[in-house]
Amino acid sequence: MQSLTLDKLIFAFILLLTLVGFDAQGQTRSLPDFNSLMKAAGPSVVNVISTRKAQTTAAAGGSAPAANDPLSEFYRRFAPDAPERAPARQGLGSGFIVSADGYILTNAHVVAEFDDVTVRLADAKREFKAKVVGVDKRSDVALIKVDAADLPIARLGDSSRVEPGDWVAAIGSPFGFANTITAGIVSAKGRSLPDEMYVPFIQTDVAVNPGNSGGPLLNLHGEVVGINSMIYSGTGGYMGVSFAIPIEVAMDVSRQLQERGKVTRGRIGIGVQPMTQELARSFGLASTGGAAIVSLEKGGPAQRAGARMGDVVLEWNGETIDDPSELPRLVAASAPGSLAHLGIWREGKKQTLELRVGEVPAERGAIARQAPPEQKDARLGMAVRELMPGERTALGVDYGLVVVEVASRAGPGSSLQPGDVIVGVNQRPFASRQEFEKLLAGRRKGEMVALLVRRGEAALYVPVELG
Repeated sequence: MQSLTLDKLIFAFILLLTLVGFDAQGQTRSLPDFNSLMKAAGPSVVNVISTRKAQTTAAAGGSAPAANDPLSEFYRRFAPDAPERAPARQGLGSGFIVSADGYILTNAHVVAEFDDVTVRLADAKREFKAKVVGVDKRSDVALIKVDAADLPIARLGDSSRVEPGDWVAAIGSPFGFANTITAGIVSAKGRSLPDEMYVPFIQTDVAVNPGNSGGPLLNLHGEVVGINSMIYSGTGGYMGVSFAIPIEVAMDVSRQLQERGKVTRGRIGIGVQPMTQELARSFGLASTGGAAIVSLEKGGPAQRAGARMGDVVLEWNGETIDDPSELPRLVAASAPGSLAHLGIWREGKKQTLELRVGEVPAERGAIARQAPPEQKDARLGMAVRELMPGERTALGVDYGLVVVEVASRAGPGSSLQPGDVIVGVNQRPFASRQEFEKLLAGRRKGEMVALLVRRGEAALYVPVELG
């Protein structure tokens, strides 16, 4: 009997330690209370159902309707020349209420290009037709409005105070299952994703699945610190990596959509590339901080201010640029028409340029290239030819050399490729083949040079060791 009692006491003590836990200083702490969090924040979370009606379009060459249209077989057999019918489509997502009179935040991809949007409240008894106030695809934020009053409002937090390791929770409608809460921790902050240059994402391991999009990411106080936007997945389902838009970014977009119906962002007309040890050595910099300018829009704000290709941007309005992904966000957050100061490194000296911020333009299409005759350069291990006048105009450059063939590699992950257009050496552009040769003259075998190249619409520096 005494042994059994002791076993029970030991088991109870271990259970108590598990439930209570300790912090880094050995102080006791309780586990998160997600039940209270759900009760506090849940009523402000909504289910968003988007629908697109079946559409009839002229089919090229009299082709049949889409295969998943229920009437496709009928049209294929008896009316092969009938117009094509695009099938109806439905999307599911989440959102949260930010004003008592019916303004709701969600993801742009949840409501964009749909005909009707319906909002279902958390009590599952009330539904409203929603009006799309505005959509910003660049940040994946949308603002919608329902005609209602005295709605429960989500409490907004401060995403800058969120740190990796903090507990967070997501509430939404994964796979259409409304009022679902999942929990995890913040994995990282300020994540840059491909083609997402304006949003410093919060990465979490919270279970987020299709249908969670647009729902809130919450801290333990029940405050919204982000909008769940996307996952990284090889299967289409949750695999432990989720991303949320910081609430400050979303609210700034929401304010602009409500006031103007669109979002304006600053631009200065440059393309940048991360610095590497090789590039820093080529430019005479002691560290890899900053962003190298690899493309410059003709007549753009930066060029008018005196910026050159090859300049290394070190600061924006006095704020140090440690990572190139920081620069587009800082520029975008600047009001078009405002004055700004660009701190750069040029030929061994630090300078400051004053410029007037422009506005982000529409996206441009791709630029095509033609196959060329070759002129071999043994030092660089490649064959090149000069750009023709029409190609210079298309690329927006005064002069360049197209890489026709590459005989040697320029280094792991950064090799030159056929079709690359060389427009600069280190931090200097050149206007002729002779100037290009002069920039390479006198350099020793094994010395590293940084070639500024245009690759499609992108521009980047490629470190090359002279042979």
